[in-house]
Parts: sequence; C-alpha cells; structure tokens
Amino acid sequence: MVEKETGPHTAPGEVSPGQTLPEAAIVGRPNVGKSSLFNCLVGRRISVVDPTSGVTRDRVSAEIRYGGKCLELVDTGGMGLVDVEEIRHQVEHQIGLAIEKASVIVFVVDVREGVTPLDNFVAEKLRHVHKPVLLVANKVDSPSLEPQKGEFYKLGFGEALSVSALQGEGRTQLLEEITALLPRAEAGAGLPCPYMRLAVVGRRNVGKSTLINTLAGEERMIVSEIPGTTRDSVDIRFDMDGKVFVAIDTPGVRKRRKVEGTLEFYSLERAMGSIRRADVVLFLLDAREEVSQVDKKLGGYIAEEYRPCVLVINKWDLAEGHEPREFERYLRAQLPGIAYAPLSFMSAKDGENVAETIALAGELFEQSRTRVSTAELNRVVQEASSARSPASKAGRHGKIYFATQVEVAPPTFVFFVNHPDLFDAHYERYLANRLRDALPFSEVPLKFFYRMRRR
Repeated sequence: MVEKETGPHTAPGEVSPGQTLPEAAIVGRPNVGKSSLFNCLVGRRISVVDPTSGVTRDRVSAEIRYGGKCLELVDTGGMGLVDVEEIRHQVEHQIGLAIEKASVIVFVVDVREGVTPLDNFVAEKLRHVHKPVLLVANKVDSPSLEPQKGEFYKLGFGEALSVSALQGEGRTQLLEEITALLPRAEAGAGLPCPYMRLAVVGRRNVGKSTLINTLAGEERMIVSEIPGTTRDSVDIRFDMDGKVFVAIDTPGVRKRRKVEGTLEFYSLERAMGSIRRADVVLFLLDAREEVSQVDKKLGGYIAEEYRPCVLVINKWDLAEGHEPREFERYLRAQLPGIAYAPLSFMSAKDGENVAETIALAGELFEQSRTRVSTAELNRVVQEASSARSPASKAGRHGKIYFATQVEVAPPTFVFFVNHPDLFDAHYERYLANRLRDALPFSEVPLKFFYRMRRR
C-alpha cells in the first residue's frame, strides 16, 4: 500500500489562471531602512540589511496575511542609487515595475536625516502615480524624535506614520493602513497556499535569475554578467498547470575564502537557508563548465539536508561536443552524494524544457511524501539483507529484525538491528539503493536510523 501525505504548509494550491495577490511596494532613497521595514512587516529576516548603499537590487517579495487579507509585500532598491557596477538603470527599472504592479505604495523616509534632495526626487516621481501613497517616517526609535516628522509635510503626502523598523514600533498601525487601502476585490483572502517551494541554487552566473524570470513571465530579477548581482533570496510566486508555486532565487555561491565582506556572507547564509526551507531544490549547473569545488560542496549540503533535487544542466543549447549520457556519467562521478537526483537539460533563456523541469520537480515532491506499508517495506529489506549482510567485526554479524517508516519529506525509516555500529555508510548506501529500486522513492533522499533490539 502506498500513500501520499501533504504537509500543512504545502496544501495543493489550485488556482485560476491569472489569479494574483495584491501588492504593496516599499520605495524610497537608499539607506532609509526599507529592507529593515520589509523584514519587520514580514516578521522574519528576508532582505539583506547593511549600511552599504545599494544592497537591495531586485524586487524582494514575501506573502503576508493580516486582518483576514493576504498580500504580497515588495522591497525595492534605493531610488537615485549611484552604482559603481553600472546596473543602476536595471535597479530603477525594477522599482518602476514594482510601482506599476502595486496597489499601495509605501514611501519611506529617515526621520533622523530630514528631507533630502533624493527624498524630493522620489516624491516627484510618485506624484505622477495615481495610486494610494503612505508616507512612513522610519527610525523613530524614541519619543523625542516624533516632532521631527513634521518636516515631511512638504513632500505633499500628508502626515507621515511613525515607525521604528528596528524596534517594531508602529508595525500594527502600518499594516492596518496598508490593508485598508487595498481594493476590496483585491483583498487576497482565500487564495491558495503554494503547492510547492522550489529553491533555485548554483554558483555565480549559471542562469538562476534568468530561470526565475522565465517562470514568472516577467522581469522579476536583474540579469547581468556582473558576478554577485543577486544578493538576497527572493521568493517569486507563479502558477503552472493550475497550481501555485514559489520559486526562491538565491545568491550565487562561491568559495568561502573568496567571500568578501558582510554582504556576501549574508548572501551565502541566505542560499543555505533557502535550501532548508525548500520542498525541492533545482541545482543549476552550466553545461559549458566543469563541476567545481563549490558545486561539490553545494551538492553535499543538499544531501545533508535531505532535500529532493533536480540537477538542471542549463545553457545546454550552447554546449558543444557533449552527449547527454556522457555528461550524466561525468556528473554522477563528480557528485556521488546526490547520485539519486534526476537530470534535466535546459535553456532558461529560451524557455526550452523549463515546464518539463518543473513537472519533474513535482514528481520528486510526490515521491518525498510517499508512505509505504510496513509489510511491503520489510519484504524489500529482508530480500536486501539476505542478498548482502553488513561487514562483520570481531565475530559479530549484523542482522535486521524489523523496519518501519516513521516520517515523510524525507522518507524516514527506523531499522531494529542487533548491532547498530555494524551498519556503516557503505551498507546504508546499498540499502538505500535497494529501497529506491523496489519502492516509489527512486529519485529522492532517504533517511535511516538504527536501534538496537535483542531477540
């Protein structure tokens, strides 16, 4: 008997075509605390917060529910950013798209610095936007700073709301104001939870952001040849074949000794965190490049976290002289820890095989949530142990008396044995392969525990 189980946060989300959440966009000049406010409203740290100007570049978004309403909150880069890496025009394009799609604009200013020329620049841009604009004075960290917000009247958006993103002050009032301004038809209540969360990971410039844009059907991520363009982990909601997905774009990973400064450190932590909270990982590799030490470490981390994984060979259209089977043999040898992971050859830029890759991820998602009967499990285990026993030590021979599946996602098994120490990594690999061959777990990680039991 085989059963599928669905976790509470991944209830299958059937969605009508085109059904989307209303959006509230946080905008303002650099360093007014937009990302801190975003994290405060969401209730967890998503955007990277750092005193360096221009940390946020893409549209970073997260779903929030408040007062029975659901909306997508969007963090944006700083308006008027002078970026040495020459991607300012792309950052401003992303800000423009966020404003265009938003139902409500949250205009953030810094109460400690007062009105600056860049605040006036932002205000002038927003005067031509025919949407509700909430003026928010951030960094009101003490009552003595409250009177200073009066200076912002001159911006032309009424009285500013006082908040302290650092301390969480004013959070409830701001959420009430935002949700009250949402059009009733866009309340967002009753929209389905995501069917599956997909983490898109890989080292720098393998095409992660291009894939996200293809899935979203719009420019959600800045695509650049400049390494390290993406610094946050960005959640993008999209639908395909009537189901809702969340794709998590992650910063590109590189060797730890080459991680320079706090921005890249936090970006690396974001990538690892994205793997941990994903249902399935899309591990992107560049078809034109050899597997690196970074790739091997990333594959090892995916295995350590027991996450189902699709090895996505991107830019396959540009690979010359490679045959799929030959390339697969090469990858299996280079990434033995995730040898169970299926391969998908894809071109994110052209959209080639993208839908098929998502469908494959869905198959892994279902496999990881499968539960088999105890009788069927023990039949396979006994056949496997009869064909090959674990290595003996000091005259002791390992024996499996009984096995049971105790969990899904990942499928987790407890083996009752006579000597747990005899069941080493080599035998565990053998046992896992036998279970994958005979049971519906052929392409997902399996987790084993051994408990001593005497007859």
